[in-house]
Amino acid sequence: MLSFAEEIYLLALDDVSGKIIIPSKETVLNTALAGAVLSELSFMGRIDTDTEMLYLTSKEPTGNRILDEVIKILQNEISDGKAPLYHCMKVLLPKALDIENYVLENLIAHGILKKVEEKILWIFPQRRYPIIDSREITDVETRLREIVLGDEIPDPRECVLISLIHNCDLFKEILSPKELRRCSERIEDISKLDAVGREVAQLIDQINAFMSIPPYV
Repeated sequence: MLSFAEEIYLLALDDVSGKIIIPSKETVLNTALAGAVLSELSFMGRIDTDTEMLYLTSKEPTGNRILDEVIKILQNEISDGKAPLYHCMKVLLPKALDIENYVLENLIAHGILKKVEEKILWIFPQRRYPIIDSREITDVETRLREIVLGDEIPDPRECVLISLIHNCDLFKEILSPKELRRCSERIEDISKLDAVGREVAQLIDQINAFMSIPPYV
């Protein structure tokens, strides 16, 4: 089974070009990857969350290098076993590149992506990661369509994934414009069920607002 971070990353890649299709990658995708890692730790029983706080419930290693590094970061940031969820999201943002690289390593190792190195104008190096085995992500997309276009109650993992995808504005890659208009309210309602997803949305909004402020002259 793919991790949340792997699912988000695959959905954010153009199948053929192997390039990220999210316009503001540094803001949206990086924040979503941080949220995806926290969500994974929650399902592993290492953390718990409520509407505002994150609780470190276990320091036991997971065997996943990135997840274990995140646990150590949370240990340093959390006093009395808890800290504001929003604060934990912010301190994890600098780890986004490490998370991305680890995700890429795993997807390449499992034969889902391949790394292509090229040069633009024979000078500037460029890497891209086209999808070579789309079966798993196709299954994910099919399941997501069934949930948001129907009236089935999603399970907790599906709620998290729907929330993260919604915050990355990636449902337009899964649904037609007509379908998206029809089920946008349902997607919004499901997204609000996930505490981490709500913090991802808030952090993305705040970063975008900050970046839109003109520089002081």
